[in-house]
Formats: sequence, C-alpha cells, structure tokens
Amino acid sequence: QVQLVESGGELVQAGASLRLSCAASGRTFSNLAMGWFRLAPGMEREFVAAISRSGANTYYADSVEGRFTISRDNANNTVYLQMNSLKREDTAVYYCAGRWSLTDYVVVEFDYWGQGTQVTVSS
Repeated sequence: QVQLVESGGELVQAGASLRLSCAASGRTFSNLAMGWFRLAPGMEREFVAAISRSGANTYYADSVEGRFTISRDNANNTVYLQMNSLKREDTAVYYCAGRWSLTDYVVVEFDYWGQGTQVTVSS
C-alpha cells in the first residue's frame, strides 16, 4: 500500500507561481511512476503531468505544457509540481497519484491517490 499526501496549495493571483509537493510512504518510492491530476468544480478529473520512476521521462497535458514542471526526489520520496504563470482556469483541487511500474516509462493510469490540495487562482 502507498500513502500520498499533497501540500502547497493556496490562493494566489493570476501570473503567480506555486509549487505543490506530494510525500509518499509505504512502498519503495523509486518503483512508482507518479502523476498529477486536477479536479475543478463542475468538470471531470483532468490529467496534468506524469513522471517516470527515475524522473528521466515526463509528459504533460497541452493545457499546462510550458508552464508546469513535474519533478521528483527519490531520496526524499517526494514528487513536485512547479506551476508558473498561473491562470484562473488552473483553479482546482490537485491530486497526486502513483502506480507500481517495472519500466521507466510514464503512465497515465494510477492505483494510488492522495487526498488533494486546493489551488485557487484569482484575477
């Protein structure tokens, strides 16, 4: 079993930057492919970004490409989402997700989920 705990969400103004963190426990973190999703009111859950076990491979949704960066620190069992040039439409609850992986490819389907952290972007 894997436990994921997100942090770093807050209220910011449009154009600001924010970094989300996700701390993992319960399983060897370096064996987990990781990702970030978000859920906005009245919308379906949306994929944001994914990163492979080693961090060598990443993948982004078109809506955040060039503005968001996913990274990980396997020594500290943490995955990050650096969000720059935030827009009102980035307002959502952001969820960290993980999946056991035998390869160093990114995945977009996950088995483990955190509780989420709220990001609100005001104009």
